[in-house]
Amino acid sequence: MRKIFTTMLVAAFFMSTAFTLHQDIKFNIADLHITWQVVDNNYMNRHRALTALIITNSGHEVLPAGGWKFYFNSGRGFSEQAVSNNAKIKQVNGDLYSITPTDGFKELKPGASTRIEYINDDPVVNATDAPEGIYLVWDAQPEKGYSITSFNVEPYKPTYQGLITPEIVFDRNKNITDIPADQLTKVFPTPASYQEAGAGQYLVLNNPAPVAGFSDKKFEKESRLLTDYIISLDNHKSKNETKPGSLKSIVIKYKEGINAEGYELSITPTGIHIFASTNTGAFYAVQSLKTMIPPVALADPKKSIEIPCAEIKDEPRFTYRAVMLDVARNFQPKKQVLKLLEAMSLYKLNTLHLHLTDDEGWRLELPSLPELTSVGAKRGHTLDSKHFLPASHGSGPDVNNTVGTGFYSRADYIEILRYATDRHIAVVPEIETPGHARAPIKAMDARYDRLMAEGKKAEAEKYLLRDLNDKSEYRSVQYWNDNVIDVSLPSTYNFVSTVVDDIAALYKEAGAPLQTIHFGGDEVPAHVWEKSPAYLALKASHPEIKGTNDLWYYFYGRVNDILKAKGLLLSGWEEMALRKTMLDGHPTYMPNPDFTKEHLQADVWNNVLGDGQEDLAYRLANAGYKVVLTCVTNLYFDMASYKSFDEPGYYWGAFLGIDKFYSFIPFDYFKNADVDKNGNPINRSLFIGKQRLTDYGKGNIVGLQGALWAETVKSTERMDYMIFPRLLALAERAWAADPQWATETDPVKAKQEYETAWSGFLNVLGKRELPRLSYYEGGYNYRIPKPGISLQDGKYLSNVDYPGLTIRYTTNGKEPDEKSKVYTGPVNYNGGVIKFRAFDVKGRGGNVAEGGSNSLNP
Repeated sequence: MRKIFTTMLVAAFFMSTAFTLHQDIKFNIADLHITWQVVDNNYMNRHRALTALIITNSGHEVLPAGGWKFYFNSGRGFSEQAVSNNAKIKQVNGDLYSITPTDGFKELKPGASTRIEYINDDPVVNATDAPEGIYLVWDAQPEKGYSITSFNVEPYKPTYQGLITPEIVFDRNKNITDIPADQLTKVFPTPASYQEAGAGQYLVLNNPAPVAGFSDKKFEKESRLLTDYIISLDNHKSKNETKPGSLKSIVIKYKEGINAEGYELSITPTGIHIFASTNTGAFYAVQSLKTMIPPVALADPKKSIEIPCAEIKDEPRFTYRAVMLDVARNFQPKKQVLKLLEAMSLYKLNTLHLHLTDDEGWRLELPSLPELTSVGAKRGHTLDSKHFLPASHGSGPDVNNTVGTGFYSRADYIEILRYATDRHIAVVPEIETPGHARAPIKAMDARYDRLMAEGKKAEAEKYLLRDLNDKSEYRSVQYWNDNVIDVSLPSTYNFVSTVVDDIAALYKEAGAPLQTIHFGGDEVPAHVWEKSPAYLALKASHPEIKGTNDLWYYFYGRVNDILKAKGLLLSGWEEMALRKTMLDGHPTYMPNPDFTKEHLQADVWNNVLGDGQEDLAYRLANAGYKVVLTCVTNLYFDMASYKSFDEPGYYWGAFLGIDKFYSFIPFDYFKNADVDKNGNPINRSLFIGKQRLTDYGKGNIVGLQGALWAETVKSTERMDYMIFPRLLALAERAWAADPQWATETDPVKAKQEYETAWSGFLNVLGKRELPRLSYYEGGYNYRIPKPGISLQDGKYLSNVDYPGLTIRYTTNGKEPDEKSKVYTGPVNYNGGVIKFRAFDVKGRGGNVAEGGSNSLNP
């Protein structure tokens, strides 16, 4: 699913107050200012970085030389001893670290600055690698943390291999053809068949024209949905206004033989005719109609709206078209989830996979186990996790934050379910087990402590998720040493059964479909359970359990039985479908034949190029598992768009521009693989011996899923930035038919066909769908790309990925804004700094491309 080797942009959310350590020592934490700086990205000619924290005292009191610690979050590793010889860095647990001043740290007088320089185990790639959520704790008051509210990441100009510069972007963009808007397909995602009637043939809605519905009773809801949407575009309407124009009709009729999610749509000058066999198909026809309405109609009131007359026949390629949203690592409010669902429905994605639980949070209120949210949904400064979880991913020391703390009440979740169901979207809940489970483990510990204090021993032990006498030592990929449920305990299955019952009750009350519960299954570290008395007792009574590896099949066998008894199917990450064995003396994984007959669905993420598992999804599909392609090389929203210091996101699996989503070939993703996870050209010999997808296996690829892991996502704006517009490329690949360039065997012809299709897609984005997303549902904070630039013959040229965006520039060193000069052609360069920036239709700008002298632009 994901390995965390990086960390995130800093976000400090809480105000600090003055604190009195002793009567004669006072210091206001708000007077501390910290800057993070990259000093040497190849320290001592080794693959590591020397970085520094520059600490400045802007107050009137002295910061003492000791008696305090800094805490911060990072997914990176560090040398314990600071190179500056004035501090030690120690890992607390997970991504939480402490910095303790040593004898080399001197008191910091007002106006003075000092440095703590330390070694990172890996080079710095982007600003996401900075420490985050730094706070101070006085030794005399160890239970209270104070946020450092002033934290800056110093700009850095890297020189590493694979760096994407504005010059490289310019060269890439040169091949994008600017296509007139009237020549673009007006429905998105691309329909199976689309034929416009011809120039000048439009359905005209005047201010708007009155609309009458003549639909089958079965489709009354969809007819009303479309009518209401058309009426909503009229910002001039009043109660007494007379509507001009001729009557326009909306007709939705049943037609046998159309795919369950398919539709036929006919637009004529007098009305709209839709044919479908199901409500879902009719709904998707309505969504197509919405994308045919010019985006300008959403921005400003129009006296008339013109929709091109066309004949459309359409159905999806895959039945499972999903977005996985992690709300456990960092929380997203209900309103933001609803907004995502609205965009998903517009682009015909039909599954929201909600990652509700993980080490850092449990986000769903369940009445049977209130501690799951009263303890497991909160983060703040704690070293024992008895009442809430520790600060993680920059959430800070205050438990009253909106990033690490938060959950969906029963009412919230029911509202989400009903909202999704109305839009023909299924919500798949994920409960991570047995790894990635620190939040429920600590919550059930709190429950145990409460009931033991009440003298209720049997009740206290009923839902325990760890053996209290287990001395096993391990570290997860994310560095936790206490985050794995003990699957040997009977109480674990009490917990699973109760969670399933409570979740099923929520779906029943909401009237929402529930076919499966996702039970995680990935990244359980070595050496878990080895010293668990519960495991040793189970092993003694179950001769089929030879070692801890066999607990895997024992656990998921029992979980599957619990779900089957309730009429549900089991789904999980890829490890759930694998069996560990030995090959030539080395541990390896193979598809587990035990579960293929159980209809288990596996989300497969691991195809990191060069790591040896490139064909894992195909092996599982060929073995009979239903597979959802969630490939990190092409479908992870949390990966940085490209390798540049100012482009946020992780990069351990790949750099994923929108082109990686668009160019993904589900049935042969080896074909378009070109660079490794570091952005360097791959040696195609790595595919030798890898399984290809058989015709039988193709039938087991049920769909695609884009995944947003939220370690770096600490706001609704950043969530939008990471998802959009890449979600549109995901929707295109999941819905539209297999493109010709994907199956063309001639490499030269395939490349030509791809470039033509790619230009069309980018023009649709820049001229239709991005302007739509600027206003739809109040607007989405989609990523606006940095322009490409090139200095040629004393003049700067600029271009941008999406034709239709506006490029503006300055020559005085200031950041371009919505009032800066519009770029229309080459700009004379006479020295100094020149800056270019792309803007959307609302005047919102992206990252700046900087040229000229003294440029810090990577």
